[in-house]
Amino acid sequence: MALDHHGSASPAPPLSPTTVPERRIGVAGIVFVVVAASAPLTVAAGGVPQSLGVTGVLGIPLLYLVTAVVLGLFSAGYAAMSRHITSAGAFYAYTAQGLGRTPGVGAAFVALLSYNAMQIGIAGLFGATTAEFIDARTGVEIPWWVLVLACTAVVGALGYRRVDVGVRVLAVLLVLEFGTVLVFDIGQFTHAPEGVSATPLTWGAATGGSLGVALCCVFAAYMGFESAALYSEECRDPRRTVARATYIAVGLIGVFYAATAWAMVSGAGTSLANRVAAEQGPQMMFTLSDSSLGTVFSDFAQLFLITSLLAALLSFHNAVARYARSLGREGVLPRALGVLHPRHTSPHRGSLLQTAVTVIVIGVFALAGRDPVADVFTWLTNLGALGVILLLFATSASVVAYFVRRPELAEPLWHRLIAPLLSGAALAVIFWLALTNFSVQLGVSSGNPLRWVLPCLILIAAGAGSAWGLWLRRVRPEAYAGIGGSAGG
Repeated sequence: MALDHHGSASPAPPLSPTTVPERRIGVAGIVFVVVAASAPLTVAAGGVPQSLGVTGVLGIPLLYLVTAVVLGLFSAGYAAMSRHITSAGAFYAYTAQGLGRTPGVGAAFVALLSYNAMQIGIAGLFGATTAEFIDARTGVEIPWWVLVLACTAVVGALGYRRVDVGVRVLAVLLVLEFGTVLVFDIGQFTHAPEGVSATPLTWGAATGGSLGVALCCVFAAYMGFESAALYSEECRDPRRTVARATYIAVGLIGVFYAATAWAMVSGAGTSLANRVAAEQGPQMMFTLSDSSLGTVFSDFAQLFLITSLLAALLSFHNAVARYARSLGREGVLPRALGVLHPRHTSPHRGSLLQTAVTVIVIGVFALAGRDPVADVFTWLTNLGALGVILLLFATSASVVAYFVRRPELAEPLWHRLIAPLLSGAALAVIFWLALTNFSVQLGVSSGNPLRWVLPCLILIAAGAGSAWGLWLRRVRPEAYAGIGGSAGG
């Protein structure tokens, strides 16, 4: 059922075999997809050193746990919605059914912008990291954008096929990734020059330094945790699988990241960790592993960092393809996007569209001579993270609105009201901190135009989506009637 702008229910258009995928994946498969998007090894090599070095906050391990608690609160309402709305639209569908169809289209446009930005930004880092790895070991210099295009072809081919094919690839890559980080963590705890101190887990350590920037850095590491709902129509038991996968992913990511940050602080020395991170940046992990585990391990870790980025690219690619398919099926975008592949039952047209967008944007950056890390990765991933935080806040509000209008639904008060209110308040604070500290995140001065230009893209996307929703309501009411509800509960 779908909601009209007054909140009443109306029947959604029927689904045809060409728009209904096969239910192939379970809880473990979705967890692989979700955790892959968060890229644990990428966070260990890049996110943790950045958080320690840029902010001067020693208590980064505790902040990972605090953020996990906030996202656990969010997941309570998010999981409750997933039991009643099994559309693959996720943010789009939940916002449409909670706040209304027009805001739902605005959320959809923000989601498309944010996930595309995350995917393309990570592609820039993949190109730079892979080019450096090849050059260091073979002396062959390959332009970063050539490697990005090659990777995009691989990711596009996997995204074009059945979802379980991509899940199997992600499972292998994720096992390698987790194993690498786990060995690194053990190595740092056992070779800690100052011993293992509990200081990084104290509140005093977490609040010393630039706490606002630290929270933004830490929160960015969780990007992708919410993507479980995008696979609602492809999992075997959506009313249970999405909730379980989301909880498992948040808990797993939170504990693992906190342990890794603590291990890195211990390996560098508690009194020196912030300074070492500021001086060495992403090389901090490999410098520490050289001294504690040997150069052979470091070489493998750098190789698995590349596969970690590949896994994240595939996960975000799949997310964008499913948003495009959901919007096409409901007539918000051209309906051809909503048709699944006759053999693979995959959102192949959404996959092809995302591949084309990546090629075009990477081509623009390459022709402009922009740096793949400082420009492509930093600009676009921070843009994407800011958009996702806004979507999380909107979803928390949508959960409250949805269940307030449906008191008959069997959900505990904690899930339907208390948890989403608490998470919404926390997310509003985090969004404000992210916005006011955006120049620090980008590594530019507060007067740099990018500091406002990039956030304004999110407002433009939200405004354009809302305007498009109003146009559909007036000109194509049959498409408007199906917004956010073609597979809803």
